[in-house]
Amino acid sequence: MNEFVNNHAWTIADAQRDIRFGYLNGAPGVLASAIAWLVSGCVAAFISPVAGAVALFAGGMLIHPVGAVIAKMLGRPGTHTKRNPLGALAIEGTIWLLMCLPIAYVVAQYKLEWFFPVVLLIIGGRYFTFATLYGHRVYWILGGTLGAAAMILAITGAPAAGSAFAGGLVELCFACGLFVTAPGTKATGE
Repeated sequence: MNEFVNNHAWTIADAQRDIRFGYLNGAPGVLASAIAWLVSGCVAAFISPVAGAVALFAGGMLIHPVGAVIAKMLGRPGTHTKRNPLGALAIEGTIWLLMCLPIAYVVAQYKLEWFFPVVLLIIGGRYFTFATLYGHRVYWILGGTLGAAAMILAITGAPAAGSAFAGGLVELCFACGLFVTAPGTKATGE
């Protein structure tokens, strides 16, 4: 994508292609998030739901750096070109996510088991912006799946660990699909 760095008027398609290439379709980040959810589920199951929530928060702070390391290990830059006009949307989505997390905390004061479904809703909502960032509608499906799972888990009164495991498994499945369809792979020919 370096040919776009100098003297290039970016199109949305160019910006999306740059992000898909740099972050390997977003698959490493989704995988890092899945790992955070699965670890949180283990902590919630074997220690306590509160410890699981703390583990999810701590793991969530590591998603981007771990995803970037995975992308670099797989031969990608783990970043986008500095002049990419969609870079601001990624930051804006992160700020929105951080501003919503206090909602999960407040809800957990009322009913601890709802912490994880509320965070699933927040994360699912953020994934909708990834459809624009990456130019892949699969992120709408991922966001919708997490949102639907969150509602089902909350309505059925699923235990905290079960909600965390559900989020992790959904993201793990989508991460596998994103890896297979990443640019530069045999599946895409990009």
